[in-house]
Amino acid sequence: MKRVFLCFCIIAFIFSCSESDDSKNQNSQSDDNFFALTVGNSWVYKNYKYNPVTETYQDIGVVDSISIVGVQDFSGESYYKFRRLTTGNEDKITFCNPNGEHFEFLRAFDGNLINEEGAIKFTNSNNEERLLQENEWGNIYEILVEGNTVISVEAGEFDCINSERYVKNSDGEQLPGLDRFYYASGVGLIYDTSSFVSNSVPSIIRSLDSYKVQ
Repeated sequence: MKRVFLCFCIIAFIFSCSESDDSKNQNSQSDDNFFALTVGNSWVYKNYKYNPVTETYQDIGVVDSISIVGVQDFSGESYYKFRRLTTGNEDKITFCNPNGEHFEFLRAFDGNLINEEGAIKFTNSNNEERLLQENEWGNIYEILVEGNTVISVEAGEFDCINSERYVKNSDGEQLPGLDRFYYASGVGLIYDTSSFVSNSVPSIIRSLDSYKVQ
């Protein structure tokens, strides 16, 4: 049970709407701008691991280099193709991405960043608690926190909104582990954490080291 962790897992949500084409286009442009969805944009993230002896986070040399390399259609909708290249994780550190290349397809819709299966990766418009996954050991939830937070990372200082991800046991009690995801309008993901359910201190933090957005 101690090894159970808050992974980046999400379930699919199906959306329907009856807006006009003009309204859809306006929403899409606004959402795209918030999430910086433009081919050619790129981000570099460094991973830091918590050292319980020094009670500090140390650079472990794992780097995630992410870029938008194209656009691909799924079921009549266009999704941006994200390429992630991870290096430095030869030791397969828990919570860090495995070495190598990985692709993800995302688009913006009604304030949500969603993948080709309709699963929400982040929302900037819905402050209601969302159930992400049900498990025997507890259910995973996420909620968009009201208000903004200024986050300082290697790439600079950013005014962010953030969501929190956590687990509740069968009695509805929230467990100690808590992960946070910070996004800045026009830039994208700035900072996130990965935690074990039983530990209130995140095991890994990942922060934006450099970026290029149009």
